[in-house]
Amino acid sequence: MNPKFEAGINIAIKIPKSKYEKTIAFYRDILGFTVEEKPISNPTVSRTHEVRFGNNTIWLDCVDNYTHSETWLQLTVPDVGIATDYLASMGVETCDELEALPENMHWIQDPSGTVFNLQKRATDHPDQ
Repeated sequence: MNPKFEAGINIAIKIPKSKYEKTIAFYRDILGFTVEEKPISNPTVSRTHEVRFGNNTIWLDCVDNYTHSETWLQLTVPDVGIATDYLASMGVETCDELEALPENMHWIQDPSGTVFNLQKRATDHPDQ
C-alpha cells in the first residue's frame, strides 16, 4: 500500500544567526506580517518566530551553526510507520540526526537536500 502524502501547514526556514534579525524585520516591517517570538527548547534552534502565511505557518528558526538558509517542509500521512516503510522500499531513508523530534516523526530529504518533516495527519480524511 502506498501512503497518501499531503503537504502540512508548517514551513520552517532555518536562518543563520548573522541574518536572523534582518529576516525578522523583513517579514514584520517590510511585508507587514505579524511576527511573534515563541519559546523553544531545541539543541540546534536558539530562537523561533511564528509568521502566519495565509493558511500556512512559517517558522523562522535561528540556527547558530548554519552559513546559509534552508527551507524545510512538512508532510503528513495517515500512518508514519507505513509511510516510513514505503519510503525505505523506494530508497529514501530517514535522517533523524538533523534535529531533535518528538516520537513518531521523522526527517527525510529529497535528492536535492530539501528536508521534510514526516508526521501523522492530525485528522484523517474520510476517504482513507
